[in-house]
Parts: sequence; C-alpha cells; structure tokens
Amino acid sequence: MVLPTALDDYEFDLRGFLVIPSALSGEELGALNQAYDGFPALGHGDWVGNAQRRDYTADTGFELHNLLDCGNPAFDVLIDHPSWIGHARRYAGESGTYVEGVTIDEHIATIRGAGGHHPVHSGGHDASVRTQYSYRNGRFRCGQLNVLVALTDIGTGDGPTMIVPGSHKSNFVHPLAGDYARGDRMDDLPHAIPMHCRAGEALVFVDACMHGGSTRTNPDDRRVIILRYGPPWATPRFGYRLSPGFLDRLTPERRRIMQPIAPIEPGSSDVPIDLHSTYESADRESRSGSDPDRDDPDRDSVRPAR
Repeated sequence: MVLPTALDDYEFDLRGFLVIPSALSGEELGALNQAYDGFPALGHGDWVGNAQRRDYTADTGFELHNLLDCGNPAFDVLIDHPSWIGHARRYAGESGTYVEGVTIDEHIATIRGAGGHHPVHSGGHDASVRTQYSYRNGRFRCGQLNVLVALTDIGTGDGPTMIVPGSHKSNFVHPLAGDYARGDRMDDLPHAIPMHCRAGEALVFVDACMHGGSTRTNPDDRRVIILRYGPPWATPRFGYRLSPGFLDRLTPERRRIMQPIAPIEPGSSDVPIDLHSTYESADRESRSGSDPDRDDPDRDSVRPAR
C-alpha cells in the first residue's frame, strides 16, 4: 500500500489535490477498459445489474451510478486499491477516532464524448460537512475524497477535469462561476486549471475544491471512474443500495469498506461493539476471558461488517 508522503500532505493541504502517477498496472487498465466495452446500450434511467445510468446533466454524458454492483467483478480491485487507499484513509478516514475507517458512498463510470462538459460546482465557501476540508490537531478531517481514475489519456481537448487550486479553503464564491443549472461552461474560468492525466493515473482531491469538467472537443470518448471515499458513517445521497450477491463475493477488507456498518436484524445473535473503543473492547475481552494480546478467531463474528 502506498502511503502519502510529507510532500503529498503539504501539496494536498496547499492545493486540495494530488495526482498519483501509474496508479493502475497495465493489466488492470486493460481489464477495466474491457469491462467498459461490455456495457450494454443504456438510456437515462436504465439498469445493468444493480447499477443505473443517471447522467448529472444533459451535457455530462454517460454516467453509470452504483458501478461496483453492475455485475462485473473486474471493478472490485478499485475498492481498496493500494495506490490510493492509504490516501483515502489518511485524508477522509476519521483516523484516531472511534469511527475510524472509510467507505465508498458513490462510484460512477463516466464516458464523455465531443461537446460534453460538467459545470463548475462545490467550493470551500459552501461549508458543507459532507464535502468539507479540515485539518485539526494533526489530523485531516475531509468529508469526501474524490478519486478520479483515468482509463484513457486526457490532454488538451479531451475534456479534462478542472480544479481551482486552494478553493477548498475559500470563504467566497467565485464571482464568475456561472450557473450550474443553466449548464454554464467553465473552460475559461479564471484560476481554474485543467488536470491532464495519462491513462492509469488517479486524480485525488477533496470535494470542497471548486471543480468540474471542461468541454471535450476531440473525437472519441473520455473514460473516467469516480470513487467518492468518506467516513464510515456516510451514506449514498441518491439512495442506491448494494446487493447481497455483490457483498458476499468481496474479500473481508473490501466488504468492510463497502458495508462498514452491517444491519442488525431482530433475532440476530450478533451484539454490536465499537471496534475502536478501548473500554468496550476491554470489557468484551474480560467477559469472554480472552487474552487482549492474542488474536481472537471469533472476532469477525461480532464485527459490524463481516
């Protein structure tokens, strides 16, 4: 697993974003593009597996929400990918608290053709808890960390994501941001910069940064996967749920990310515990007579996510 360096932390705090080069291997990149090739023709609102096409605007292009549950396991590798999971945990993982951990509450496959764009949105001025940037007492406290994984080269004319560096700390709305609902383009927005990426690179940024997508003028398509990491208590804003079949096929670690808090139903023999509470863990160990320094083979049976 790749961990953020001191320079990464400085850059992330200063600008609000990082680029991770060669985040995907060539084999992973090929497999993900092949999975994209297998998407059926879908209209707005249509489903494939447990994923639904839901385009943000008429100009943003194909956007398949709840992607990881579309029925193709090729996308599972993205959940805890070693190139960026360390960044997600450091910047958005509530580290050092009783709710430590991360989840992915939105996961989207995007395809954008010529003429497509995404209007600028977000910004530190919103002061939204969900998208906030904060650093306190030596800990990052980001409400949402976006990881954009490029499956194609994205250069000039390819409709790159644009970010206003440092806007995650801004107290003022950009006076030239335009109107999202009207579909105003951000191509010439002062202080916004295009984030050119090679296929296989990952753009990591806190959602509090003002960002959007510039107009694609080149032919063919731009392919980007969007993963939104947040604290384990986050929940999908559009109401999408994960199917039992998807959760059952995941490794324990991936399931813990996708379902950090499993439901407790009437009749269940499981008693929820606070995994990060020292007093509750000690109380459980004393009641069971276990040695706190020895691995408990039954520990997984009472974890909130199994």
